[in-house]
Amino acid sequence: MDVEDNIRQVRKIMAEAANRSGRSPAGVRLMAVTKTVNDDRIAAAVRAGVDIIGENYVQEAKRKLETMGKTGEWHLIGRLQTNKAKHAVHFFDMIQSVDRLELATEIDRRARAAGLIMKILIEVNVAGEETKSGVPIADAFNLVRAVAPLANLSIRGLMTMPPWFDDPEEARPFFRALRELRDRIKAEGIPRVEMEELSMGMTGDYAVAVEEGATIVRIGRGIFGERN
Repeated sequence: MDVEDNIRQVRKIMAEAANRSGRSPAGVRLMAVTKTVNDDRIAAAVRAGVDIIGENYVQEAKRKLETMGKTGEWHLIGRLQTNKAKHAVHFFDMIQSVDRLELATEIDRRARAAGLIMKILIEVNVAGEETKSGVPIADAFNLVRAVAPLANLSIRGLMTMPPWFDDPEEARPFFRALRELRDRIKAEGIPRVEMEELSMGMTGDYAVAVEEGATIVRIGRGIFGERN
């Protein structure tokens, strides 16, 4: 199957999952994760209607943007080092991997210098895995409160990456936990904090993530096939 066929199939599964959970399919957006993917295949995904590109590395995004030009939104989904924030604010429309105040403060400083407001998601390590980034779920509320006053950041929601399971049903409690956390934060009515986005679900488990409330699913292998 080619990229266009793969996207059509992914969108079908997304829509079915949204309908099962009583949601509008229009409320879930598809991100193409393009780590190590060549430019021609990214362009094919864009032609097929994908309007969010997810990149793991600032330098890889820089090269691709300089070669391909900007189409749609580009989101940073990989861990961001503070010394790369000055570049990230110029290349990305949203940074999904904010997991500590030090990083948020540096992004805010760089966004202010560039004269823009950077949209961010707070990345939450719901399972508490030591090998993954993300703020521990118990500390997420405090991080949101600390980041909220930073004038050149706009908190739009939460992101997570649960443990990998052979059975996607086993990921469901982690997606549900993120949604419940989002709902609790939203209920607090913290000034300048919007909790509209839940970025969760990848190729192996995105249908379950949509059923649990995902608004952005991050699909790499399901669109582009196995990575080299």
